[in-house]
Amino acid sequence: MLSHFEPEHGAPKGEVRRDFLKKLAAASAAAWMASEPTRLFALPDGAKILNPQAKADSIIVLWMGGGMGAPDTFDPKRYEPFEVGKEVASVLSTFPAIQTNVDPIQISQGLENIAQVMDRATLVRSHVQPDLGSILHSRHQYHWHTGYVPPQTVACPHIGSWIARVLGPNNPVIPPFINIGQRLEGVGEQEELKAFTTAGFFGSEYGPMNLPYPEEAAVSVRPPKGMELSRFQNRHKFFKKLVDSNPNRDQMSDFQRDSMIRSIDGAYRLLESKERDAFDISLEPKESYDKYDTGRFGRGCLLARRLVEAGARYVEVTTEYVPFLHWDTHADGHTTLERMKKEIDRPIAQLILDLEASGLLNRTLVILASEFSRDMLMEGQPGSDAADQAEKVDRLMEMKHYGLHRHFTGGSSIVMWGGGVKKGFLYGKTAPERPCIAIENPLNVTDLHATLMHAMGISPKTVFEIEQRPFYVTEDGKGQPRMELFA
Repeated sequence: MLSHFEPEHGAPKGEVRRDFLKKLAAASAAAWMASEPTRLFALPDGAKILNPQAKADSIIVLWMGGGMGAPDTFDPKRYEPFEVGKEVASVLSTFPAIQTNVDPIQISQGLENIAQVMDRATLVRSHVQPDLGSILHSRHQYHWHTGYVPPQTVACPHIGSWIARVLGPNNPVIPPFINIGQRLEGVGEQEELKAFTTAGFFGSEYGPMNLPYPEEAAVSVRPPKGMELSRFQNRHKFFKKLVDSNPNRDQMSDFQRDSMIRSIDGAYRLLESKERDAFDISLEPKESYDKYDTGRFGRGCLLARRLVEAGARYVEVTTEYVPFLHWDTHADGHTTLERMKKEIDRPIAQLILDLEASGLLNRTLVILASEFSRDMLMEGQPGSDAADQAEKVDRLMEMKHYGLHRHFTGGSSIVMWGGGVKKGFLYGKTAPERPCIAIENPLNVTDLHATLMHAMGISPKTVFEIEQRPFYVTEDGKGQPRMELFA
């Protein structure tokens, strides 16, 4: 809403537009001048933060937005086929288990390709989320991506922005943080998604390059249609001259001004570089392209591989969170998961195989995760008073009743490949019968983030100053990496 920019009633159209632009520019300048740089927090008594030796140079997060049910994917339980009149309470998994290439690890039917790369993976079955009272996707996604439970008094940076801020780019031409597959406009909960898909107090220089449609990514690294690169370059030079000659220059934050210029300089370097071809998945050989082409997510995995090969630091590929679509199964759960598995199974396995073949897997941490799991009966976890958000039935009367329709935070699954993690390793355990809570090695979000940061060579106690107080990469600096996950 821009109601405070509205011109006086009855003003001519040209004047209305000029008035709007003047007020918008003034507001932008005020925000710019008020901005302060973030900096490493001064620790007392000369204390130092020791960063671990990095095990990975890049990270790819495969985000199953909407709540991927572990019993129907990577933690299969007792299987009950659909049968009219069957008691819902008797159903734990709606797909049978299949054998992977690691004995005795089993996963769910429909993930046959991923089953054949589990010998390169660590499978965590004991990821747990807090009971936030109301099990809202946006709150849990914010928590997972920033490490902090909303609301907060500051804009918390996404973990991709932390990595971009602390480590910088692998390749100065390629943006260090790239987000693939999630639309931020025109979908439900768009403002909530925008709240964590950001660099927060680090500023836009460390924010994500958003590519909602991987097949259109190449357009993002070309001059606007009808404009030659030379004309675009001239506009860049004029902009820098304009900033330097601004009469309010002395009142503005040097940090924010320089940060904006660096960000734009980076965009121009990319436009002029050969690396921009990495964004064009149409250049991929057809045989390889077809292996990934199961939909937007599959093409996103292909784009992620090409970008990491070109030097991307943090890439997230999502199946996209849209309320009541994809993994957000409030009805027709079994049928929906049949479709979702077809979209993710082949491209994820191919991504792992291609990274391995190119020698990049050892230095690239790939992690598949979701905001929480699902259950047929339970909302939240034992003891939660979270309101039920799906139709409640005691018996299966229609196919739409067959599936994991409730949000479950007591135990979910994560799969990790590369980046120094153990191969063919199973970690954690959930109860074999409902409630399927984590009963062995529970791994919360804070310690998971510490583990990811450790792999990237970042101490979980890394701290920056914001509003004259410390802000840590893991909540209050308390994250503990799970060293037993690493080889």
